[in-house]
Amino acid sequence: MSAAPIQLIRHRRGAWRLRRAPGQLQQLQQLLDAHSFWANGRSQRELSRMLAGSQAVISAWQGSRLVGFGRATSDGVFRAVLWDVVVAGEHQGRGLGRRIVEALLQEPALQGVERTYLMTTNSAGFYEQLGFTAVENQRLMLRHPFHSDSQ
Repeated sequence: MSAAPIQLIRHRRGAWRLRRAPGQLQQLQQLLDAHSFWANGRSQRELSRMLAGSQAVISAWQGSRLVGFGRATSDGVFRAVLWDVVVAGEHQGRGLGRRIVEALLQEPALQGVERTYLMTTNSAGFYEQLGFTAVENQRLMLRHPFHSDSQ
């Protein structure tokens, strides 16, 4: 018996269905916890807010199981950023990540933007195959929220 085919779902802005359908937010949380180091430990409440603020969201399903995910934010004119592209381990190396990124790049919110950015720690080779290049003359800057020890 062969495995069910993988279906990509293009969610409308804010991914209402993914946020509200029973069990889907929990599956997203489990996928991120199990297959990403940068996004594990996020609460379902945080994930819901994240999805609500995303202009493009793609999820990949094998039957009723979430096996891939990616999202993007954009101003619709100048800049877009890909975020949280993740594929379940047993599906990596089979083209699913490519399908997710290509679907995100085809989303209306990303069409015609001047530049599409992403950040990666260990997948540069994968993204280079999709036309992304390293930017040597720019530096990633990070601001941590200010936490006061005094109360």
